[in-house]
Amino acid sequence: MSRAVLSLGSNLGDRLSYLHLAVEGLRDVLVAVSSVYETAPWGVTDQPDFLNAVCVVDDPGRDHWAWLRTAQELERRAERVRERRWGPRTLDVDVVSVDDVRSDDPELLLPHPGTHERATVLIPWLEIDPDAEVPGKGRADALLAALPEDDRAGVRRRADLTL
Repeated sequence: MSRAVLSLGSNLGDRLSYLHLAVEGLRDVLVAVSSVYETAPWGVTDQPDFLNAVCVVDDPGRDHWAWLRTAQELERRAERVRERRWGPRTLDVDVVSVDDVRSDDPELLLPHPGTHERATVLIPWLEIDPDAEVPGKGRADALLAALPEDDRAGVRRRADLTL
């Protein structure tokens, strides 16, 4: 079995449509998808806010490299252009974790760097998997509780938007 957690984000164009594109592209392997959340940009802050969600997917025929290729294909379909690190994007699909795989390959770092410090990933992930664990870092609920209140408060659930 190959179970992965994928983080989705969009802050250009029709943000919700780009998240829908990703979810539809994962429909045949989708186990769960979170609500939609809105968050301020991270890293480069002079850009529009993001819509974010997290998906749990499962496919015994895919390893961690196949999940990376899947993520890249979804970004390609959304016509993502990589102009600057942490810059605006139509769709960002990060491979957060794949089973208990650990990787320090520069092309695929697992778990995804910073996951344990990002409420933008932990909050939606915990919504769909309350027992979530970040490999090598611990339980997601404990990691989230350790973050500053401002980080947690900056992740706003958008009840008016659905995937």
